[in-house]
Amino acid sequence: MRESGSHLINPNPVNCSYAALVACPGNPNTACMSYPSLKNHFLIAMPQLDDPNFHHGVVWVVEHNAEGAMGLSINRPSSLTIENILDDLSIPHRGLQGHHQVVQGGPVRPETGFILHPDTGEDWLGSHHLMDGLRLTTSKDVLEAIAAGRGPTRSLTALGYAGWEAGQLEQEMLDNAWLSVAADADTLFEVPLTERWQHSAASLGVDIRLLSGHAGHA
Repeated sequence: MRESGSHLINPNPVNCSYAALVACPGNPNTACMSYPSLKNHFLIAMPQLDDPNFHHGVVWVVEHNAEGAMGLSINRPSSLTIENILDDLSIPHRGLQGHHQVVQGGPVRPETGFILHPDTGEDWLGSHHLMDGLRLTTSKDVLEAIAAGRGPTRSLTALGYAGWEAGQLEQEMLDNAWLSVAADADTLFEVPLTERWQHSAASLGVDIRLLSGHAGHA
């Protein structure tokens, strides 16, 4: 868990646009189809995606621009609890209020914590507005507030993240590795961890268990 603000998220993203065919940055010999930004979308793993980091996974895309993408898995359970994290950071706590989840956010930098939580109006040191009513915070102060009973009463701490270089996520979408649908905070805080894969796909009107290699996006 980083104690100060994260520099992993570009505060001034360059949104992708509907372009025709463009050269993938960093690999001028490869052509890739440009997608509109999938920021604040769920990536829903297709059943045939067998990467153990993403099998039956749901990933919240927190950034997607011409330079690549970053996302947080929201349904891979962790053996750690919020109490374990507070202990590791030497933050005193007793009888935490509310519901605080911990998940494996992705294979990159699993020692780094990203906290998704409702916007309480507080000005946390390292915090980014994701959408109305929801923030992504990487600073220790929000955990201290949770431990003291004056922070968000609901949170999801993702340990690590998933990253894609320029053009990689777009290619995976073309390869039908993922479905995509607009993300929503209710899935984080109201839907049980084990049901998020099917629930997110159901919002597209499909039963993910019956799909093969045919993709659909919203």
